[in-house]
Amino acid sequence: MSDELPAPPAIAREVFTGEAWERAEAYAQLLAGPGVVRGLLGPREVSRIWDRHLLNCAVVGEVIPDKAHVVDIGSGAGLPGLVLAIVRPDITVTLLEPLLRRTVFLEECVAALGLSNVEVLRGRAEEIAGKRDFDVATARAVAPLGRLLRWSMPLLHEGGELVAMKGERAAEELAEAEADLKATGAGSAELVSVGHGKVEPPATLVRVVAGRRPERGGGRRRRRR
Repeated sequence: MSDELPAPPAIAREVFTGEAWERAEAYAQLLAGPGVVRGLLGPREVSRIWDRHLLNCAVVGEVIPDKAHVVDIGSGAGLPGLVLAIVRPDITVTLLEPLLRRTVFLEECVAALGLSNVEVLRGRAEEIAGKRDFDVATARAVAPLGRLLRWSMPLLHEGGELVAMKGERAAEELAEAEADLKATGAGSAELVSVGHGKVEPPATLVRVVAGRRPERGGGRRRRRR
């Protein structure tokens, strides 16, 4: 049996402002209800929906450029992509998720929350590489950084960014991914801390700027959308 959804902390009102507040509250209810029933969120996570999930994902918006087109790889229950779409209505978000039961949930959330800046796309990153270009790729608890680089770099135009939510092993994963950084043509890579004064501890991100894509068989480079 799941825990009761707690009242949002006071800081949530400062992070989610205007229309975002009602949408965040409604999304919290969707996660605690259908999200748990359908196995997208563990019952024990209900008590931590605001601090561990909604707020922790919302502060990622601090490093997302204005009017960016974002792809959330392996979106799952919509974390962080759906939260970013709520807190940053200026951006457009593609929730990329291969599993049908999850995409159905995501589509229901988008409709219930009235989000016009979100599309739900069923598929894997490898399947849309070469077909779509994005400014930013996000991911949370999807895969080790090395694998994530191989998935995300082909989706980004030169100068685009991977913003990966990582925890205590962020620095270690970045060091271990050195070969993948070179192989995928990535440019600069750094650790970024966001959410100071809003979440405790602050969220740790790995931000990787995409370089020029390695040419495949002399193929032409894609233009930015």
